[in-house]
Amino acid sequence: MTHPERPTAVEVHQPQPITIHPPTTPLVPVQPGAVPAVQSIQLPDGRIITGYAITPAHVPAPVETRPAVSRTAVNVALGGIGFAAVCGGLFLLTTFIAALTAFITQLVILAAVIFGGWIAIQLFGTTGRRNGGTTVNIRKAVIKRSHFHG
Repeated sequence: MTHPERPTAVEVHQPQPITIHPPTTPLVPVQPGAVPAVQSIQLPDGRIITGYAITPAHVPAPVETRPAVSRTAVNVALGGIGFAAVCGGLFLLTTFIAALTAFITQLVILAAVIFGGWIAIQLFGTTGRRNGGTTVNIRKAVIKRSHFHG
């Protein structure tokens, strides 16, 4: 820790040279347009530092870059793609419902034909019921007979 009453040794740092490749165009020394002002600053420990005041260079505000395609055009294109997708999906859904309806209709017609044929056979079949005859299944009769008389 250093005390303000005691002088301290001053450290001097020497700059290290930077090796730079020679430029492709020759460098021409140019005088500055105006001599910059010299400024002195006194540090809290009493030392004075003198140097040139550096004025910040005026940097223009960055220009807002616009995209190559306007956002409105992108939104319209995306909306069109979405609309086409919805229309295509509704078309496929409608086609599926129509096919399912046709399939169910064919199943109902097939069931009606089969059931109607069964009814026609029962009504118009040649089983002898119209003549007052009775059909007897001998095996059932034997089973019933042996069941009742056994």
